[in-house]
Amino acid sequence: CRQGASSVLYAVTLALGLRLSEALGLRWCDIDFDRGLLTIRYALQRIKGQVDLVEPKSASSRRAVNLPAFAISVLRRRQAKQDEERQVAGSRWKGNSWGLVNTSTVGTPLFARNVHRAFKSILLHGDLPDVRIHALRHSAAAILIAQGVNARAISDLLGHSAVSFTLQVYGHLMEETKREVA
Repeated sequence: CRQGASSVLYAVTLALGLRLSEALGLRWCDIDFDRGLLTIRYALQRIKGQVDLVEPKSASSRRAVNLPAFAISVLRRRQAKQDEERQVAGSRWKGNSWGLVNTSTVGTPLFARNVHRAFKSILLHGDLPDVRIHALRHSAAAILIAQGVNARAISDLLGHSAVSFTLQVYGHLMEETKREVA
């Protein structure tokens, strides 16, 4: 997993609170740059040794989210970088029929295990706490809560099936934010 592709994956995961499998399954055709919209339609999973695009975790996980300007910028840079990688690889470019955003330097899908390993390496070299990559999803929710975003909007962004689940998982942060405001 090259840092270029994975750094985009980490940034978009943090910005949108995506699950790792959703970030790995992002396709260029799921991004509407003009409208600033990303539609989560698939998750990339390894099943019995084969990588495949599968339906997301739940019906509410299939969702359209507005892209912040930061994410649009990162994704546009990734698109240009991937085009450059395609040219450099030449005949070695394997590509993929899915048109994935996050790929290796020869166009193959990234494996979750390698993304985890690269993430751990970044944490180690940055002298940061050892956390799971899923912490980026939780951080996205925590940032939104700190900004005063309502629970329904956070629930929709994260693809939770019910606001009550969002409140169950992140309610303590909302209470902390209320105390800080007071």
